[in-house]
Formats: sequence, structure tokens, C-alpha cells
Amino acid sequence: MGRPSKTKNQKKARATAQHRSQEEYGNVPHSFVFHRGRIGKNIQQLIQDVRRVMEPYTATSLKAQKKNSLKDFVTIAGPLGVTHFLVFTKNTTSINFRLLRLPGGPTLTFRVIQYSLIKDVVSSLKRHRMHEQQFTHPPLLVLNNFGTEGMHIKVMATMFQNMFPSINVHKVSLNTIKRCVLVNYNPDTQTMEFRHYSLKVVPVGMSKGLKKLLQERFPNMNRLDDISELLVRDINLSESEAEQDGSHNITELPQACAGRGNMKAQQSAVRLTEIGPRMTLQLIKVEEGLGQGNVLYHSFIHKTEEEIQEALARKEEKLQLKAQRRQKQEADVAHKKTLKQAHRKKSLAGMKRKTEQAVGGDSDAEDPGMQEQQNVDEPSDDDVEYYRQEVGEEPDEDLFPQSTKRKRRLSQSTTPKKKCKYMHSVQGQSQERMGAKTTMKHKKASRPGQQRQPQRDTPQHRQGKKFSQQQRNTRQHRRPQNVKEKQPQAARQPRGKRQTGSRPLGSQRQGKSRLGQKQAFKGKSTFQKAGHSRKQKSA
Repeated sequence: MGRPSKTKNQKKARATAQHRSQEEYGNVPHSFVFHRGRIGKNIQQLIQDVRRVMEPYTATSLKAQKKNSLKDFVTIAGPLGVTHFLVFTKNTTSINFRLLRLPGGPTLTFRVIQYSLIKDVVSSLKRHRMHEQQFTHPPLLVLNNFGTEGMHIKVMATMFQNMFPSINVHKVSLNTIKRCVLVNYNPDTQTMEFRHYSLKVVPVGMSKGLKKLLQERFPNMNRLDDISELLVRDINLSESEAEQDGSHNITELPQACAGRGNMKAQQSAVRLTEIGPRMTLQLIKVEEGLGQGNVLYHSFIHKTEEEIQEALARKEEKLQLKAQRRQKQEADVAHKKTLKQAHRKKSLAGMKRKTEQAVGGDSDAEDPGMQEQQNVDEPSDDDVEYYRQEVGEEPDEDLFPQSTKRKRRLSQSTTPKKKCKYMHSVQGQSQERMGAKTTMKHKKASRPGQQRQPQRDTPQHRQGKKFSQQQRNTRQHRRPQNVKEKQPQAARQPRGKRQTGSRPLGSQRQGKSRLGQKQAFKGKSTFQKAGHSRKQKSA
């Protein structure tokens, strides 16, 4: 059978728990830890260690690029619920650490005097205690010596308290407290010590042998005859396991805690093991806003009340000037927009008036634009008419193909296109083809049996008529029509002994362009004139 489905109460309880966890996650503070500018490898590793301290409510895989500005981080921090920025910068003299509270500030600037990485702290310990389960819950914050007078001291204490989730002592579970962050302020040097510890609870009030039995690792009893010897005498115990607990770290547990022997209302000792990193910080200044407001406190520069008021007046004047410029810019934009709208209305009114005058005026008036378009659409008949006058017959349809092309649309532009070298070559080839076709039509028209229209009686026309009669007689003599039998042909004279003028005048090829000659020579087997076969030439 399949897995049984959950009951209605189980589903309701699960939904309630999810809603409660989402609310709790949204109410706790979140942080970004990143750097600005150029930093070294050690500072980059320090940033990773600080992210380790701020887990689990921080961005552990945040990548800050060079082109990103502080405004980019502020923009993305709102939807993600980020409340604090921890920014590291480095210059030629020192390392600076800025702590920003979103969205309205303040901004605290510290100087990092000394620091140690996690790997340095762990390597100096004989036995370190650090595992992944410790970082599933936020650390416990402990502030020391922050009760002294001073506005900047209270601001620092409030900022560090708001960086970590608040703890309700009546509802907190001791099993969730695995780490501790200690911030100690030294009023003499005006510096702070930042430390990070791992927390462990062990039972007290019993012998060392019994305590050894309760631990996870069972002691070695090869040299003992009875187990009572382990409880009575302290043997096989190293010096590092000697009792170091006292009144400073022994307390009574209000509830059962993880670990063997940690029972409710029993005495247990709280032990701390440092896991790093370490930092020694010195406060430089406190500012309003996100690093751009008034300086509320500066540790090196001290101003009188008059200087502060003068600086505030200068800043107020700059803000007023900026507001005036913004107001003037908005007024100029509105004025330009009004002029643009007025010009548009005036143009539309003029177009409407012009349309009304055209409709109410003479309807037979010519439109030059339409006339040009009609002239472009109609094909020119100059070539056709010239052919009729010169040849005396109607041209074929394929002789002037441009007259049969589709008419140009009215929407197409009539401006001539830019000529190029390729267009000149194409035009030259088309002119040669047109000349060849015209010559072939002339030959067709000069054949016998075809009627020709009367021409004008001029000397030029009479000479052309005489030449056409000679050409017709020559063709009849050279190419007899409808003759199937082979006709005897005179022996060909050698090329060098041929007399000038022995070839009839009409036998010369007239009007054949080079393009036609190339076409004739290209296909010898398919284009041969009657009466000029190879056998006749050999005879």
C-alpha cells in the first residue's frame, strides 16, 4: 500500500510552522560583507572569516565586482531584507572597516589596527573545536565595558546589538547556542577587541574518572584490575585534561543541554574555545546617513560649536542652491513642452485649412505630384515609334520588354538611384543585346516575299533601298531555298591568292554584333547555315 496521507491537523500544523519560521526569518537582521577598491589576499580571507562569524543570516557567496557601487548594493538590499553592511577598504597606510545601518544610517568607520585569521588562531591551539553544526544558529553577543559615558559609545553598543538576532531568555533553547562573539571596549586606549569563541557545556561535581566515563571516548583500562580503581584514583589522565573550572564558569542549568551528564538543575561548566578571527578596532568617526551625512563624532578632528554651525549653514546653502536649480530645470522643461504643443496645434490647423481650400477650389486644377507619378507609370513609346519609322513594321513583343513590365507602384520613390561601376557594365551589355536584336529584325524585314510599307523618297532612302535589293539578290544566289540535292560548289581558292572583291557584296555579314558572332561560334553543331556543311567545303 502507498504511504498514508497526512491528516487535516497535521497539514494545518505544518502550515502554521512554516508561516512562523518565515516571519522569524524576516524579522532577524541580515548582512552583506564585501570590500571596496583594491585589497590583498589576506583581507579577502578576513572577509570570508567575518562572513563565517555572521552566519547563517548573511550572504556567504556574495561577489562584488569593480564596477558595482554602493548604490547598487543598497538597491538590492531592500528586497532581500538586508539591514547591515560590513565594508572593508584598504589604503596605503591602514585598513578601514565601515559598519552601515540600512536604510537611513548611521555609518561607523573603524581602523583595523591588528587582525588574525581563523587559520592562524586554530593553528595556535592544541585542541580546537569547530564543526559545521555550530554555524546553523546565530552566535551569542557579549558586550563588555560599554557602560561608560559618551554618545559614540552608546551608538557603537546599539549598532553591535542590532547586528545579531535578539534572544528571549525565557524561550531560548540552550542547544541553539553553540558560539559566542565577545566585544570588549578599553576606555584607556579607546580600542575594541573582537573575539569569536566556540561554546561547550560539561558537567561538574564528579570525579575525573567518572567524568571520563561519561565522555564520548572511553578511557584505556589495560593496566587496571578493577573499574573501581578508575573512580578512586586519577590515573591515565593527561595534564591538558586537568580540572580548570571554577566559580567564574560554573552555573546551574535551567534545562537539559546536549552532552552526557548535562541534566536540568545540575551544576555544569561553560567552556570557551577561540576559533577566530580576531580584530582590534579603533573608532574614527560617526556619520549620519550612508556615509554622506553630517559628522556626529570624529576622534581626531574636534570642532567648536561655531564651526559646526558654520559647516551646517554651508551645507544648507548648497542644498537650497541645488533645489533652485532643480526647480528651474523643471520649469524650463514644462515651458518647452508647452511651446511644442502650441506649435503642433498650429501645424494641424494650417493643414486643415489647406485641405478645406483644396476641396472648395477648382477641382480641375492639375496636381504636379500626380502628373509626375503618371508620367513615371506610363511607358515611353519613343523606341517603338522609331522602330516603326525605320523598319516599317510593328515590333515583336520581346523586342522591347520594358513596355510589358509591371507598372511601378505609386508608393515607390521616383528618384534616380546612385550609379556604380557594375551598373555601367550591365547597361553596356544590354545595349549590345538590343543592337543585335535590332539587326536581326532588319535582316528579317529584308527577306523576299515580305511586304514593306512605303517610305519617304529621299536620297538616303533610295541608297538604302538599292543596297537592300542587292543584298536580296545575293542571298537568293547563295542560299537557294527548299533544295534537298547537293549543289556543286566552286573550288575554294587559297587564302593568300584570293582576289580582292571576289566575294559578293551581299555575302558579307551585315549588322552582326560581336555578341551575335560569339553565339554563332559557340555552338557549331547546332548553328550552321544551309549550304555550308563540312562535306561541301571538302568537295
